[in-house]
Amino acid sequence: MLEGRVVLVTGGGRGIGREHCLELARHGAAVVVNDLGVGLHGEAGGESPADEVVAEIEAAGGRAVADGSSVTDWEGVGRMVARAVETFGHLDAVVNNAGILRDRMITSMVEDDWDAVVAVHMKGTFAVTKAACDHWRSIVKAGGEVTGRIINTTSGTGLLR
Repeated sequence: MLEGRVVLVTGGGRGIGREHCLELARHGAAVVVNDLGVGLHGEAGGESPADEVVAEIEAAGGRAVADGSSVTDWEGVGRMVARAVETFGHLDAVVNNAGILRDRMITSMVEDDWDAVVAVHMKGTFAVTKAACDHWRSIVKAGGEVTGRIINTTSGTGLLR
């Protein structure tokens, strides 16, 4: 169903993003597995979940590449889109899935927690979308055709407990 398609998935190392990557690859897509390699709470992790997902995809006969850029880094996001094009020849879709959790009651949340969540969920989604759209726009302006797609996902965690 997705043979010949290239999809970039942010937050693709764990959880819903990991499943997106594996399912996309099962259907024939080449996948850029983006994951910063930190836990849900932003803490540094020793392992590279993106590399693990890439290994799983490749073991099943699929094509994938890991990317450890932060979705909040505009230059890094540009390199992420470029990596997709350089590795697989083009980019067809983006799944904005990266997210972090500051599991606190609103009354105990501090400004740094709020800023981190907004940076990943809002700025990150915008930055990746913009980088992909800039890429696709340059193709159209050069006379090419684009059928790019942006998919935004979220998990249902409650803010008040």
